[in-house]
This record gives sequence, C-alpha cells and structure tokens, in this order.
Amino acid sequence: MTGNIIRITGPVVEADGMRGALMYEVVHVGKTALIGEIIGLSEDVATIQVYEDTIGLTPGAPVERTGAPLSVELGPGLLGMVYDGIQRPLEMIREGMGDFIVRGASFPALDRDRKYAFTPTSKSSTAATPGTVIGTVQEGRFTHSILVPHGIEGTFVSVADAGEYTVTDGIAIVLTVEGKEEPVTMIRRWPVREERPVAEKLKPGAPLFTGQRVIDSFFPIVKGGTAAVPGPFGAGKTVVQHQLAKWSDADIIIYVGCGERGNELADVLRQFPALTDPKSGVPLMERTVLIGNTSNMPVAAREASVYTGITIAEYYRDMGYDVALMADSTSRWAEAMREISGRLEEMPGEHGYPAYLASRLAGFYERAGHVTVLGPSGREGSVSVIGAVSPPGGDFSEPVTQNTLRVVRVFWALDADLAHERHFPAVDWLTSYSLYPDDVEAWWNENAGNQWGDMRSTMMAILQKESELEEIVQLVGPDVLPEEDKLSLHIAEYVRESFLVQYAFDPVDTFCPFEKQYMMMQLITEYARYGREAVMNGVSVSVITALPVGQRLKRLGAVPNADFKTYFEETLCEMKDAFHRLEGGTV
Repeated sequence: MTGNIIRITGPVVEADGMRGALMYEVVHVGKTALIGEIIGLSEDVATIQVYEDTIGLTPGAPVERTGAPLSVELGPGLLGMVYDGIQRPLEMIREGMGDFIVRGASFPALDRDRKYAFTPTSKSSTAATPGTVIGTVQEGRFTHSILVPHGIEGTFVSVADAGEYTVTDGIAIVLTVEGKEEPVTMIRRWPVREERPVAEKLKPGAPLFTGQRVIDSFFPIVKGGTAAVPGPFGAGKTVVQHQLAKWSDADIIIYVGCGERGNELADVLRQFPALTDPKSGVPLMERTVLIGNTSNMPVAAREASVYTGITIAEYYRDMGYDVALMADSTSRWAEAMREISGRLEEMPGEHGYPAYLASRLAGFYERAGHVTVLGPSGREGSVSVIGAVSPPGGDFSEPVTQNTLRVVRVFWALDADLAHERHFPAVDWLTSYSLYPDDVEAWWNENAGNQWGDMRSTMMAILQKESELEEIVQLVGPDVLPEEDKLSLHIAEYVRESFLVQYAFDPVDTFCPFEKQYMMMQLITEYARYGREAVMNGVSVSVITALPVGQRLKRLGAVPNADFKTYFEETLCEMKDAFHRLEGGTV
C-alpha cells in the first residue's frame, strides 16, 4: 500500500511501487502526508496531483494509498461553514494553527463532538431503501433529513430513539438484502466526481427569483437551471454573484470562490453574517456553505473545489431543498486544468487548454437540474448552477466561454462600457439571452399577471429599436428622426435608467420583489402605449418629454417596496390624466 516518489514537477508527482492503485484514489504524499489524488496510471507508476505545496518533497519519499477516491463528508453541520477546495474547515484550521495553513493539515470537515437532537421518522421492521428518511435533526432553521445511504437496501433492524447524538453515533441498523447488518450514522462520505443518483429529472417550471430586474424580467433562470456570467475585469461578475447569493429564493446557497482574490472572499465573510435573509430574518450565512480556494492557494485544489461544491449542493437537494451554486470563476478552474495538463505533458488543445475541457465543463453543469429524489416520499429538489467566466480581455470567443455557452441555457453577458457608465448590473441586453422565458411565463401569469410575456417583448423591442437608431443619431443627430423614432429613444431611456439599472448598495433598490417588477413594467409599457397614441395624433415628442409624470418614472427603483402599490396607482392615474389633456390640447 506504499510507494515512493520518483519525479516531482510542481504539483504533479510520480511514484513507483503503486501496482493495484486506482484512478482518482487519494494518497498521502511525503512524511508530512500531503493530500494527493491519482490522475494517471502506467504499470506500477502512478501520476499524482497534490493539493498542497510540494516544496521540500524529495525523490524516495513515501506515498501511502488510502484505497478511497477524493470524497467529502456529508451530514449535519455543513451550513455556515467555510472550507477550502478539499473541504478542510478553514475556521478550525485558523483556531488550531493560526492564519496560515500548515502543509499536511488534517481536520475533520464535520464537528465530531457536537450533538444534535435526533427525531426518528422510521421504525424497526420497515423497508429501508436509498433515500428513505430515517429521522431528522434541526440545522438552524432547516430540517436536516438523515437518509438511508445509496447502496444500502433492506429492512430496518433498529432505529435509535429520540435523543442527542453526534454525527458518528449509530442511529440505525439495516439488514440488507444480502443478509448483512449495516450500521448507519448521520455522517457519510461521497466521491466528489460522482453524481449523486436521482429517481427522475423533471421539466423546469418555477423561476429562481433573484430580485434583480434585468435577470428576473428579461433573462430569467429557473430552479434547476444553468447560467453563465461572462465579462471582462471590472464589469461586475463578482457583484452579480454576490447579489444572487444574497437575495435569490433558493433555500441553500453554495458559494465556490475558485481562484478569486482573497479580499473578495473576505468581503463575503464580512457581509453575509451582517445581512438578513428577507424570508427568515436570520443571517444569510446560516443558509450558506462557502468554499474558498483563493488565487494564492495551491492550484490543484482549485480543480477539486467546484466538485466539492456541487456534491454538497446535491446532498441538500436530496432532502428536497432548492439549492443554488455560485462558481466564481470557472475560468480559474479551467486554468488550473490547463496547468495540470501541461505538467502531465498532454497534447494541448485550443489556447493551451486540455482537449477534455468541453467534457469537464459539460459534466459539471449537467449535474444541475430539478429532480425527484430517491426514496418513497417523492420529494422534489433542485440544484441551479451559475458560473462566472473571466475571458481574457473580454473576448467571448475564447474556449472557456464558448464551451460554457454550449451547455448553459442562460447567458448574462457583462459589458465593460456599461460598467464604466455606472450602469449596474452591467448586463448587455443585446447579447444576453435566456432559453427559459416560455418555462416561467405560466408562473408569472399565476403570481403577478398575464401581461408579463407581452410587456417583456415590448420593452426588449424598444431597446432593440434604440440600438438600430444609434448609428443614425451619431451621424446626423436625433433632430432629423421621425417623431416615432424620437419616442422610441425617449422610452428606451426609461427602460434603461429606471428599470435595468439597479443599485446593489441601495437599501431599497438592492432587492426588487416580483410584484414591484411587474408594476414597473406596466408603468413603462403603458407610458409607451400612451406616447405612441399621442404621436399618431400629432403630438410632438418634445411635449411628451416635458410631462411631469416622467419624473415619477425616473424614481421607480428608489420607492420603498411597501409603498410601491400606492405610488403605482398614483403614477398611472397621473399618466392617464396627462395624456388625456394632451389629446384635448390643454397642455
């Protein structure tokens, strides 16, 4: 079970004497037991990807096999934790070792001493199938279901009584169909590269509501959907990811900081405990698992971090929760793959990325979905995956962006020019798209009103018309345009400045409920309808732009949510009166 190092190339190590080892098996490298993973086998020589700094390793140092693949610990106590890319608890490491991780540090991901109040829901002599709920514990405001692990099926011999137990205490014994008694605890391990099984994948329906108008109303994502957020440096990718993590209506948030700057992750750690979940009134961190693998941490662990995050997300999905995973950013993940591939001397593909880049990206995003989980209860859960992409120089034709677009169904393209104009979120409405509007329209019709689809189409057509007119305006100025085109430019300004612009740091505008979004769309589209009728009746656009109701439209985002219905009714009434007076020639 032990080999010896024969070659060291950065984070890639080769060891002989490893006959019988398995692909993706975890090993401990050197006298300090650095964590590594076998990524290549040739006769008795294993190629190992080491997840820590290999400085100081020498040929001849021992390599010890564990017989198990890279796995994460799943059980009560995950929420609120901060882990590195291979699920080492950073807070526990800081308390035990100080501010820097010592190589070879090994801490359990879940607290072995903490006790949880267990309430049984299954009984002895009843069927035990994968996904059956044995009992529950309370994890903050969430009911954490303890499930029969995958691979165990039979009959409960015994189920523990209600009481307090640690994650390693036995809470049930299952007599399997093979006649073997299997003890079950609240903790289980799962290989990160293996997708957790489900009973059935379902068609998407309900939107993942984020409170961001450009997303929810223009380019929506569903629960169980996939989205990409590409953009150049400074365009606001991380701010968008933070906003989605803070305000989306997913039950659980998994935030993977993959190769990002340490100060950005530090901002998350400072902000989340201070922010209140609008649904529960408790700190947002209590529904969040943060996986931080910053740019100054070992590159190999970056490649594992996204798999660690998606596995934890699937675990909570299996309990029937809606989970949103934010990966910031998949470009750094791809760069880690490129570096490891170079160390392995593999044939490079486009831009030096490995040839399997597309399949790795597809395999990651395809673990998203709205599903019926295993078990007799028919629970439904979802994992939504939102990945930031950082194309060099904002070039969306580069391989990571292009291969991501082939598998995701939502594309929120961030534009640096919009960001420089202080337009946030800087989502370019001309190049972004979503393939989910038809799936969520029924939800909007039921919960807000049946005009959502028409209003969305109207507003996007206005912006498209503005784009077509921009070149003419730059050449000859707006004064020569027909009145209908002048009106399109005027209304497009309201769409952009009053609806699409949303201030993340404004206490009111940072989150916009769907009822308010719908009413804002109504006001703008009604204004457009009245304006077109007025122009057809010979009213000049300069007269329309001088109407005082325009000032009310400019303040839509700043109106407190609780007061907006009254503001909406007053604005709509004033708008009708103003245009009625125009038709009567009294203005």
